[in-house]
Amino acid sequence: MKIINIKNIILCTAIVIGGAGCSDILEENPQSQIVPSLFNSPAGVLGGISGVYNDIRSQWGTEGFTIEMMAGTDEILKGASGSGPAHDYNGLNGNNFGSAWNIAFQDINTLNGVLEFGQTIDLPDATRKQYLAQAKFLRGFWYFYLVQTFGDVPLHTEFITVPSQAASRQPVAQIYELIIKDLTEAAADLPNQPTAPFLGKAATKPVAQYLLAKAYLTRGWLNNTQSDFAQAAAICSDIIAKKADFGLDLWADYNDVFEPANDYGKETMFVSDHSKDPKFGYYNVGGGASGGAAQNLTPWFTNWNYPAVGLNPSINAKGEFVNGGPNSMIRDSYYGRPYIRMRPNSHVWTTGPNSGKDYFLDQAFVNREVDSRYDNSFYHVYIANKNTTNAASAAGNKRGVDLTVRTGVDTAVWITDFEVPGAPQFIGTTPFKGIVVPPSSWTNSIFPALKKYMDTSRGANFNDPSGRPAVIYRFADVYMIGAEAYFKAGDNAKAAELINVIRRRSAFRKTNTAEQNAAAATSMEITAADVTLDFILDERTREFFGEWQRWHDLVRTKSLVRRVQLWNPEATTFIKDFHALRPIPQSQIDRVVDGPAFPQNTGY
Repeated sequence: MKIINIKNIILCTAIVIGGAGCSDILEENPQSQIVPSLFNSPAGVLGGISGVYNDIRSQWGTEGFTIEMMAGTDEILKGASGSGPAHDYNGLNGNNFGSAWNIAFQDINTLNGVLEFGQTIDLPDATRKQYLAQAKFLRGFWYFYLVQTFGDVPLHTEFITVPSQAASRQPVAQIYELIIKDLTEAAADLPNQPTAPFLGKAATKPVAQYLLAKAYLTRGWLNNTQSDFAQAAAICSDIIAKKADFGLDLWADYNDVFEPANDYGKETMFVSDHSKDPKFGYYNVGGGASGGAAQNLTPWFTNWNYPAVGLNPSINAKGEFVNGGPNSMIRDSYYGRPYIRMRPNSHVWTTGPNSGKDYFLDQAFVNREVDSRYDNSFYHVYIANKNTTNAASAAGNKRGVDLTVRTGVDTAVWITDFEVPGAPQFIGTTPFKGIVVPPSSWTNSIFPALKKYMDTSRGANFNDPSGRPAVIYRFADVYMIGAEAYFKAGDNAKAAELINVIRRRSAFRKTNTAEQNAAAATSMEITAADVTLDFILDERTREFFGEWQRWHDLVRTKSLVRRVQLWNPEATTFIKDFHALRPIPQSQIDRVVDGPAFPQNTGY
C-alpha cells in the first residue's frame, strides 16, 4: 500500500496482550488511545487500516525480525558480526525473541475496532466493503504469522478499550478457523487490482487468495488433511488461470524481478512500503541507521566487509585470508554497507551423509551454468572503485609484477564458485590483478553477498536505510505453494508442471539467443518422479533465498530439525523438536498477573 498521510491520528491501542502501544502516522495532535468513536468516520477507519500497514514496516526489512525469519535454518550461517541464539538455538528464550508479538496484537486490536465499528460508516457500499475486507485480510495476515511462529496464541475478535492483566491462549485449530474465515471473506470483497486509496501493492483479491491457500496448506501439514491440500492447490490454480485479470505475471528474466523499477511490477503481489520522505518520520537523509525503527535495512545483512581485504593476501593453513597490501575497494552504494550479520551456508561437511558437500553450492545452487538464480541473486565479482597500485616489491606480493587496479575497469575481488589453483593472487600460474576467493576460502568474513535488494538510489548516503519496499509476497510463490499442495495431495505430475514454470524462467539469460534459452529451459524441466519434499525445499531456496520465508518453510513442512541437522553445523548440536515453535516473549508472560499464568511454549 502506498504510504498514506492522514492527519491528526495516532494509532494507539490499550489491549490485553500488547499493553499500550502506538505508531503515529503523522506527528500532529496525537490522542492517547483509540476510542470507538474514531471508527465512526471514513477517516478513522482508513486511519486504522493505514496504521496497520504502517506497522508492518516495523518488522519486514528490520534487523531483528529478519534474523528471526531466516537464521537457524539450512540456508544461513552467522556472519562475522552476527550474534544471538536465533542462529544456533543455544539458550534461545523469551528474553531474546519476539520482535513482532506486541505489534501484531496491537494491530489486531485496531483491526477489531475497524471491523466492529466500521460497519455503519457513511460510505458507498462497495467502498465500505473494501475497507472492511482490508481489515479482515490484515487480521488474517497477522494471525497467520502468529500461529506459524508461536502455535496457540490469544484469540481476539472484539475491540478492547480497557487494559487488562489477564490473558490466555487458544488452540491452533481455532486460530486457523478465524484466519480462513477472514481471508475467504476478504478475497470475496477485495478488488482484482489495487484501487484508491489502497494503491501500490496493498491487499487485493489474489493476495488474499494466495495467503488463504498458504493457510490451508500449512493447516494441512499440521493434520495431514487432504481436503486442505486440495483447497490450497485449487486456489493457486485459480489465481494462475486468472492472472491477466489480476495484472499478475512472471518476468521473463529472474534478474528483472529485483530491478528497483519493478518493485511494484507485475510479479509483485504485496509489499511493505518504505519512503525516504522525512515527513513520514522514518528516514533522516545522511543520518545512517543502526537497526532500530521501521527502517528497511535489507540490503545490508549479508554484505561482507569488502573494503577491508587487501590486494596482497595470503591463505593460512586453515584456509583463511591473511590481509596485506593496499585495498582497491571503498564502501559505496552499489555494493552496500558491510553489516556481516548472515551468510550463505557454505560449510563443507567432512563426515556423515553430506561428506564433501555444502548446502549452498552442492545442494541448492548446484546447476549454476544453466540456472541463472545464483548469478542474479549474489555478488561474486567486485569491480574496483579505487585506483590502487600493487608494487612487485610490496610485502606479500607473490606475483612478482607491478599491477595497477583501475576504478570501474579491473576486478578487485572475484569470488568463484569453483576451486582456483594459485588463489588468491594467481589463476594457475597467471598473476591476477585483484584477488581470487574460491569456495575453500569462504569464511564468515568473505562470501557471496545477496544483491536482490541492493539500493543504489541512496547515492553518497550509502549507510542510510533503503527506500525500496520490502516485497513480502510475489507471484512466483503461487506456483510453488500450488506445487507443494499438489505434491501433498498426491498429484506429482501437476506439482512438476507448476515447478517447471519457475525452473524454465530461471534458465533465461538476456545474453543467450532464443534458441539457447529454449534449450536451457528444456534442460531445467523435471518429471513427476523428481518431485520430493527435499526437492521442493531446495527449489524454494533457489527462488526465495533471503525473502523472509525459510524458517516458516521448514516449520510448515515439519523439516526444521531434520534439515538443520543435515546441513547447519552451528545449530545441529542444540536444535530440538520443540524449536519448531518460538518462545513466547517473556515480557508477555510477565504482564499476565491476573488469573492463570500465561504459559510458555514447551521446552523453553
